[in-house]
Amino acid sequence: MKTAEKVITTNKKAFHDFHILETFEAGIALLGSEVKSCRQNQVNLKDSYARFKDGEIYLVGTHVSPYFYAHQLNHEPLRERKLLFHKEEIKRLYGKMREKGGTMIPLKMYFKHGKVKVEMALVKGKKDYDRREDIKRRDVEREMRKGMKEQRREGR
Repeated sequence: MKTAEKVITTNKKAFHDFHILETFEAGIALLGSEVKSCRQNQVNLKDSYARFKDGEIYLVGTHVSPYFYAHQLNHEPLRERKLLFHKEEIKRLYGKMREKGGTMIPLKMYFKHGKVKVEMALVKGKKDYDRREDIKRRDVEREMRKGMKEQRREGR
C-alpha cells in the first residue's frame, strides 16, 4: 500500500551545493498556526540546517510565514523547531556528523498521514570544481540525448 504524501516544499539548492550522504525522515514539532501555514505552502527551507542542543536536534533557519488569520496568537517565523527523532537515532546521527565532518539539512517538507514530516540529509559541502564537473556532465548528457533524438527522427 502506497502512502499519500503531499509535498509542502523542497530545498532545490541542496542538491546543487552538497553531496548527499544519507537521508532520514523526522517529525517536527509545530504550533497550530505553523501547520496551517504549511497547508498553504508558506514554508522556505533555503539556508536551513539542523543543530544539536541539549541532546536534541533543532531545525534552524526555516521560515514558516505567519498565518494570516491567527492574529495575536501567531508564531515567530524563524524560530527553532524541534525535530522528533528517537534517542538512539540522535546518538547515531551525532556520531556520524562528528565522524564524517558533515552537517544535516532539510531536503523537503511534506504531509504524511496528516502529520508534517521533514526529509533530512547528512551532507558534505561541494567544492567549486565539483559543481563545475556536475555542470559539464549535465551538458554532455543533454547533448547525447539531443543527438539520439535527432538520429531517431532521421531514421523514420
